[in-house]
Amino acid sequence: MSMEITNNYSDYGKGYTNTAKEGNVTTSTVELKTSTGGTKTEQIKTGYSNVNDYSKYLQGKYSYMNSGTTSMQGVPTTVSVSGAFLKKCMNDPEKAKYLEENLAALPDCAKSAVSSCRGTLTNLSYSVDANGNISVAISGTSDPDGKIAKENAERRAKEKKAAEEKAAERRKEKKAEEEKAEERRAERKEGMEGTFTVSATGTDVKSVTQSIVAAVSGTSSSTGGSFDIKA
Repeated sequence: MSMEITNNYSDYGKGYTNTAKEGNVTTSTVELKTSTGGTKTEQIKTGYSNVNDYSKYLQGKYSYMNSGTTSMQGVPTTVSVSGAFLKKCMNDPEKAKYLEENLAALPDCAKSAVSSCRGTLTNLSYSVDANGNISVAISGTSDPDGKIAKENAERRAKEKKAAEEKAAERRKEKKAEEEKAEERRAERKEGMEGTFTVSATGTDVKSVTQSIVAAVSGTSSSTGGSFDIKA
């Protein structure tokens, strides 16, 4: 089972209360929306000169961002943010607020996904593209306790056993037929074993030959020639 959901980036109001600068980096105190529908006060930083420094700052707050596969609610999870979008955010407080708002909400969103899924989740994936669009993909199984898999395995085992028994029965029948055929051949061979002599006399060689053939084959002669059979 897999599912993908995409959310488009939209404008956010500024809502900044205090700002402070340290070199080129500006720290702003803002109100971020939460996954529960409320807000929370948070400090965000912008004004970085390169994406690497900005990424390190974000990973200090959200360790699961761009760190490969991590775990949320016991489910393997990946969170990836496009470098192109990070570049847009690092000097844009509005976009930075949007990004941090969503990064902060991820653990609660993962918890909701796990608890709401009727089956068992096996993978979670969150990604933010160059334009700030968020895609969510989930994978899982609708057979969490393995009951369906067990039933399917038992059914396949029964079908295999039945097929093997049927094949064995066919081999047995074939062997029985071959044995009967061999017995018939042996009987015919026994019937042909031994020696015999047939003699006949007459005035017509054709008639005499027919009489001999008739005697050997057990049919009646078509002529009236006399003959003797000596075994």
